[in-house]
Amino acid sequence: MVQIPKPAAPASTPAPPDSAPTSAEVARLAGVSRATVSYVLNNAGAVRISEATRLRVRAAAEELGYVPHAAARSLRAGHSRIVLMPAPAVPVGPLLGGFVSELQGALGRLDYTVVQHGSIGLRGEEAARAWAELRPVAVLVPGFGIGPEGVAVLRRSGTRAVVTLGPEAVEGAHALLMDHHSVGHSAGAHLYARGRRRIGVVVPEERGLDVFSGPRLEGVRRALHGTDATVTELPLGYDEESAARLAARWRPLGLDGVFAYNDEYAMLLMRALQDEGLRIPEEAAVIGADDLMLGRLLRPRLSTVHIDLPAGRDLAALVDRAVRDPGGAPERHTVLGATVIHRESS
Repeated sequence: MVQIPKPAAPASTPAPPDSAPTSAEVARLAGVSRATVSYVLNNAGAVRISEATRLRVRAAAEELGYVPHAAARSLRAGHSRIVLMPAPAVPVGPLLGGFVSELQGALGRLDYTVVQHGSIGLRGEEAARAWAELRPVAVLVPGFGIGPEGVAVLRRSGTRAVVTLGPEAVEGAHALLMDHHSVGHSAGAHLYARGRRRIGVVVPEERGLDVFSGPRLEGVRRALHGTDATVTELPLGYDEESAARLAARWRPLGLDGVFAYNDEYAMLLMRALQDEGLRIPEEAAVIGADDLMLGRLLRPRLSTVHIDLPAGRDLAALVDRAVRDPGGAPERHTVLGATVIHRESS
């Protein structure tokens, strides 16, 4: 006889996790009021609390594993502390990456939480609606990624501050104006001063960089307008094969200098030119932009345009002012500076 096995006993239901510690428990352990716990853990600067009390409250919170509830705090304050930054649609180089890290640190010290939103491909009102779902108190966005309608969507959802970073201001938003014409103008003027008259300008083929490369190309043209120099646009992909193809055409093009968009493209092209047997700078003067450390390690050392970005603490302070005074007039600041650093490659 075949015995039918008995059904297995049902697995025991896992015990629910212990309930999260509350601010009331922190207050009891620290011997203070719940209000004091809130003031200390939310970094409220308007209330004077002794350092000894602050240390006692933080120690109690750490012992219990208490973490303030962001949503509850937002309800009490009437707005969140989230500052939203859309994920960049273009590769972030070391210069911009360092700026973003500094900005995030500065905002954190002002008790804001920075959230990067993966909204690649979204623009205008569509992007603004996606951002608004998180109810951010502020949004920092490239100026070319949003228009006045998008700013209005965010404002209606409760966003107190919209700050754009780009070449043009957007109606209703604060603006940090970054004029990349000055980068190209500085590079073009430098090459002309070094005796170069047939100047190439690298225009990256990578999608999304045209918002920077276009103004830089135009800046070179402005610098050389009315002179005996010529400007040749040089499309270039960010890979060795594309650089090698351009280097192979260098002598037929008759160029004697190049502004290579930035230091990374300059290093890529300079290596390809050297592989082709061209002498730098005798046959081809090269200048980049961003003043990266790697450019100083090349031989010959890379000339570059040093770009001054705003300090992260200054932008964080602008965000904080706008959050505190959402009805104030939009601020406009021009923040991009460009200075040539001459080295051996030019």
